[in-house]
Amino acid sequence: MVCSGRSDNTMRLTALDEKAEKLGLRKGLGVAEARAIHPVIDVIEEDAAADRRLLDAIADWCDRYTPLVALDGKDGLFLDITGCSHLFGGERAMLKDILLRLHQMGLDVGGAISSSPGLSWAVSRFGEGGVIAEDEAGSVLEPLPVTALRLDAPVVAALQKLGLRYIGDLMQAPRAPLTRRFGALVLLRLDQALGLDEEPVSPRLPIASLSAERRLAEAITAEEDILLLAGQVAHALQPSLETQGIGGRVFELVLFRVDGCVFRISAGTSRPLRDPQRIASLFCERLTAIHDDLDAGYGFEILRINVLRHENFQNEQDDFEGERQTAISLAGFVDKVSARLGEECLIRFEQRESHVPERAVFAVPAIETLNKSPRELAAPMARGDRPVRLLTMPEPMEAFAAEVPDGAPAYFRWRRIRHRILKSEGPERIAMEWWIDGVDAKERDYFSVEDEQGYRFWIYREGHYGPDMPQWFMHGVFA
Repeated sequence: MVCSGRSDNTMRLTALDEKAEKLGLRKGLGVAEARAIHPVIDVIEEDAAADRRLLDAIADWCDRYTPLVALDGKDGLFLDITGCSHLFGGERAMLKDILLRLHQMGLDVGGAISSSPGLSWAVSRFGEGGVIAEDEAGSVLEPLPVTALRLDAPVVAALQKLGLRYIGDLMQAPRAPLTRRFGALVLLRLDQALGLDEEPVSPRLPIASLSAERRLAEAITAEEDILLLAGQVAHALQPSLETQGIGGRVFELVLFRVDGCVFRISAGTSRPLRDPQRIASLFCERLTAIHDDLDAGYGFEILRINVLRHENFQNEQDDFEGERQTAISLAGFVDKVSARLGEECLIRFEQRESHVPERAVFAVPAIETLNKSPRELAAPMARGDRPVRLLTMPEPMEAFAAEVPDGAPAYFRWRRIRHRILKSEGPERIAMEWWIDGVDAKERDYFSVEDEQGYRFWIYREGHYGPDMPQWFMHGVFA
């Protein structure tokens, strides 16, 4: 069985099983040529999206070893295990555990541990793998092909034409002629593999500022057990939060299932939080909301809580009037509702520096603003001539029989209903923002009007009377 994909407008082989490799087939070979050589091969079109989902799932599973997991192309992962290997019995024991577990999942993998990403990449793909000591880098790299330096195919072909087929040949060649002919990338890759040049590894997920976990001897499946352990792990987080003088704003519950599947459940708070009971209650609400989507399968073997976002924690003393307790109760209510129904279910409005009505305020989740100081949330002074409800976008309407050119219309039709105006106030002229709307944007003349049934509206005329008739819009209602 082989997989095929389109490359250079031609269907070529992209992956092969062991039997196909023994037949002499190779990656990059055209499908028509492969069928001519062996007509009985089973060719399956590749699914790049499914491959990426599988690689992401393996990367999630690798979080049990280190939070610093980075993707490497379509079929590889980089794990920065600095300071983590001793938790698994050393580097050799850790590598053996990773490869054995993945092999038990039905995956054929190779791996290597070394002091540089480039050396690990080369040894795991073109060598025998294993743990490479820092002083063994040169001797291990010498017999490997130049392809192991992660160079482009044209560069590799050019090096091979010059007789530089192995990395040992490059190590013995003078550097200046190589740089002049092939650029600096060849020697950069060589120095990175030798550990002479730093190469950063960019994790695929944000790194938690604090985390605590519990590894279980026996897997759990019940939601009550998950919440009980979440409270215990939150207790383990509390001393670290207190030592640093911070409180968590966004927490993440990570559940590692025994078959390798990983579930991530995040919950935010309106104020910095340390209390283990309240942290556990957040995940209680989240688990209630996603109950049907959480498949425990054969159970979870690792439970971890990450603090993804934190802020300084302010210790406040209770007052006699109970204002602090009221604030805490409000914060708890917002946290619970947001955890169960989503952050967008409760919103607040913040002001923006704009005199155009629809841009003057914007909606933000209440959970993000509840912790702000009164000065940060200070709203502009309310004006009596502003409507209670402002439409998201002004709606066109028909206006008729204006008493004077600059006055309000005698009646108008909006949403197929005719309104006769008895009282009006205005106009209030508002110029548009030329740096956003352009210099040709028309001015607005706003009117507060009341119809014969007592309904009050906020309407405006865009433009002025002249060769072209101005347009009228409904922008809000007062009651």
